[in-house]
Amino acid sequence: MAFTTANGRTQSSLAEINITPLVDVVLVLLVIFMITAPVLQSGIEVAVPKTRTVKEITEQRLVVTIDRDSNVFLGDSPVNIHDLGQKLHDASGSGDTVKQVIYLRADERVTFGAFASVMDAVKQAGITNISIVTQPLDKSGK
Repeated sequence: MAFTTANGRTQSSLAEINITPLVDVVLVLLVIFMITAPVLQSGIEVAVPKTRTVKEITEQRLVVTIDRDSNVFLGDSPVNIHDLGQKLHDASGSGDTVKQVIYLRADERVTFGAFASVMDAVKQAGITNISIVTQPLDKSGK
């Protein structure tokens, strides 16, 4: 669009869109969503141990089990929770517990406190790769 100035010169208007403010707004929104996304996920109720997505166990790993009475087992043998870290370290063979992967099975009636205590004992042993074993839902979705 052209217009005439007071001194009689004809000029055209600047028709380019300034993209800098748009990029600034998009980056601010991206940062806001990155910060709030983990907070929103923490309030989701989960029906454990039954899930729709269950990965089949394909490799032989150590299994830590917590029964409904909060008894802890390593494999099939009962173990004191205070000795669990040492038993896991001994069972790893190579002594490299950082790369070791274990499976954690817990009864659905186990309190969160008991579950958290076992998780803490496993992490104190230096094992950070823990897979929680779940069961698939029935065909009816229950």
